Amino acid sequence: MGNWHRTFSMLMLLFLFFSFLFTSCYHKKEPSSFRLPDSLQEVQISRSLCAKGDTIEHSVATAPHKWAQSDGVLLDTFSFRLKHHYTQGFNFIVRADSLTLIRQEPEEAVNQMEVDSFFVAQGKSIAVANIRIMPNDSIDSVWVQIVTEDLRFGWTREHRLLEKVDPANPISQFISMFSDTHLLLFLIVIALISVTYLMRKIMKQNAKIVHLNDINSFYPMLLAIIVAMAATFYATIQLFAPEMWREFYFHPSLNPFLQPRLLNAFLLLVWAMVIVGLAAVDEVRRLLQSGDALLYLCGLAAVCAVNYIVFSILTLYYIGYGLLIVYVFYAIRQWRKRNTDAYECGKCNARLKRKGRCPHCGAMNE
Repeated sequence: MGNWHRTFSMLMLLFLFFSFLFTSCYHKKEPSSFRLPDSLQEVQISRSLCAKGDTIEHSVATAPHKWAQSDGVLLDTFSFRLKHHYTQGFNFIVRADSLTLIRQEPEEAVNQMEVDSFFVAQGKSIAVANIRIMPNDSIDSVWVQIVTEDLRFGWTREHRLLEKVDPANPISQFISMFSDTHLLLFLIVIALISVTYLMRKIMKQNAKIVHLNDINSFYPMLLAIIVAMAATFYATIQLFAPEMWREFYFHPSLNPFLQPRLLNAFLLLVWAMVIVGLAAVDEVRRLLQSGDALLYLCGLAAVCAVNYIVFSILTLYYIGYGLLIVYVFYAIRQWRKRNTDAYECGKCNARLKRKGRCPHCGAMNE
C-alpha cells in the first residue's frame, strides 16, 4: 500500500506540473490550421440568426441598414454583425479595473491630436452607441462609441474594448469566468488536493469511489464520461471553429436546437450532464448511507473536475482525443468488471464472482 501511495503521489505531482505548463499558455494557443473556414462558420451563424428571428436580420431584409465610415463608404451592419458578433445597442459589463474612453472623435486620436479621456469603473454597464471604420488607423480600424450609465459618451478602439468587457448576460460572464487562467490554476490545485485526500481516505476505509470501487449504478460512471466528452467538445469548438464559439459567447442560449451543429452537440452534452448528475445523486443517496454518500459524491465531483481540466486543456494540443477513447474504454471496462460480480463480501464489501473465501480479506462467505 505504501508503494501505491508513493506512485500515486508522483503521478499527481507530474499532473500538476504539466497542468501548470499547459494552462499558462491556454489563451495563447492559436486556432488550428485545419479549422472550419470563416465563410462556412458565417453561413452557419447566419442560418442560426434566421432561425432565431434576429432583429438585425429582419431590419436588413426590410430596409438595409448602413453605417457611414469616415471616408463616406457605407458599411453593411449585418456583415459587421456576422464578423464581430455585436452591433449598435449591444450591452457590456466592464470586467477590468477600468475602461478608458476619449471624448473627442476618433479622427483626432488617429491623427495624434490632444484628446480628453475619462474612465468607466469595473462592474458598470455600458452600451454600444455607434461604430466607425477608420482605414488609416494602423492599430485598429474599428472604433466603438460607448454610452455609460450616466449618459456620458466616449470612443475606444475595438480590441481595447473587448479586452476589458464581457457581454451583459449571466451565461457569457460564466463562460468568461471559467475561461480565466487564474481560475483554471486554482481549480487544478483544489482538484489535486481533493483527489489526493479522498483517495487516501477511501483506500484506508475501503470506501466507494467511481471507477475504482464503484457502487452498483451506471450513472456516476456515465456522468464522468459526459464531463470528459463535454470538455473535449468545448476545446474542439475553440480549436476548429473559434468564430462559432465567439458567436455563442456574445449571444448564448441554452436551447441546443437553434445552434450550429458543433454547438448543438456541446449543449446536448451540457443538458445530459445536468440530467445524469441528478440521477447519480439520487442513486448514491439510495445505495449509500449519508456519510458514505457524501464522501462518494465529493470523490465524484473531484473526478469530474479533473476530467474537465485535463480534457479541455489537452484537447487544444490534440492529445485529448486519444485520451478520451482510452478513458471511455477504461471506465466502461471497470464498470462491467464490477457489475458482473454477483456477490459481495460480508466483511470487506468487496465484489465476488461466487460464494466462498474472499480473496481480499480471507473471510468465508456462505
